[in-house]
Amino acid sequence: MIDPAALSPEVRQFVMANEHADVPSLLLKYKSIDNVPISAIADQIIGRRKAKSKLPTYYSNEDILYPPVLNLEQTSSEKTAQFKASLIRSYLSSEIFPPDTLVDLTGGFGIDSFAFSKFFKSVVHVEPDERLQRLAQHNHLLLGSDNIVYATHTAEEFLKTMVDVSAVYIDPSRRSGSRKVYSLHDCQPDITELQDQILRHSRILMTKASPMLDIQLALGELRQVKKVFVVAVDNEVRELLFIAECGFSGEARVVAINESDGSLSSLEFSISEEQFAVATVSDVMDYLYEPNAALLKAGAFKLPSVRYNLNKLHVNTHLYTGDTLKESFPGRIFRVVSTLKADSRKLHDHFPEGKANIITRNYPSTPEALKKKLKLGDGGDRYLLAFTSTKGPELAAVERLK
Repeated sequence: MIDPAALSPEVRQFVMANEHADVPSLLLKYKSIDNVPISAIADQIIGRRKAKSKLPTYYSNEDILYPPVLNLEQTSSEKTAQFKASLIRSYLSSEIFPPDTLVDLTGGFGIDSFAFSKFFKSVVHVEPDERLQRLAQHNHLLLGSDNIVYATHTAEEFLKTMVDVSAVYIDPSRRSGSRKVYSLHDCQPDITELQDQILRHSRILMTKASPMLDIQLALGELRQVKKVFVVAVDNEVRELLFIAECGFSGEARVVAINESDGSLSSLEFSISEEQFAVATVSDVMDYLYEPNAALLKAGAFKLPSVRYNLNKLHVNTHLYTGDTLKESFPGRIFRVVSTLKADSRKLHDHFPEGKANIITRNYPSTPEALKKKLKLGDGGDRYLLAFTSTKGPELAAVERLK
């Protein structure tokens, strides 16, 4: 890991000049630049490439330093960090519970701490790796955040002397040696062991978890959880956020959020609402609705039928249909052109270029197998939905509206 003191003009110029170069070739060609090992400089080149889309504010400053690739892959994106900061701030009233100090117990590269510093009077960045912490501090100061305090401790060590604060954020590591883990109990630090201690000194505790984590299982391990946020960007679930509030004892509510092309869609519900919801079932109607990834991860399988007055195609098929357009539906919307049979000669009338975007839901074949069977290429502007209805497997040629 490169030290901030090693950021000489020569090293900086080399990184900028080789941002798009072939890194393996650079590793073979050079041993060092201005006494800095080429392996450390390679981290900077790779870091800038990844930051271009993931951390645009960091990328815009040529003096920013990046950690090794593994650290960078584990960090939040700038977009999700900003969302978390605004979210945790919204739980604190300026009069009753002011946004004074937030403790980031797993500071790492400091992306979340940087976002939090824009919403809180002060932020404590807790990180046991002193070199990684120096890197974070170097970048924070470059970007104008001077209200961050740095504590070189493990989360467990810091909590032994932590005083009362407004909020605590924790993103436990999901790696155990070389393998990935998902259970909160297996992550480090173990939030299931620390949560009571944290909530004795903090009004709010936000825990970030893997998108692979079972929400119901996590709610059995975590206490005082008021809300669970399933956060997706461009229909890919990025994070699960559990918001615990000191003293809360009610039923947790789940919020499924998807941000795409600058627009935000969300659906909030309680688990009991989903459990007791009754979805109506019907044949294919004029429109088909495909829920976004956040909604599916949140486990809202019956509720969309009730909330949007739509029918499911089958109890186990998570597609909805109706005869009116529901533009606010959180997902993709299609207008049905025609229902078809898999061996229908008319199928190619709807796909004259021999291409289709195939989506399968509770269907006996994969999209790849279906493309091969129907002799269709991938792509184009037209969609083919394959699903199981009460009639059995069906196909529908559809036009995407949203």
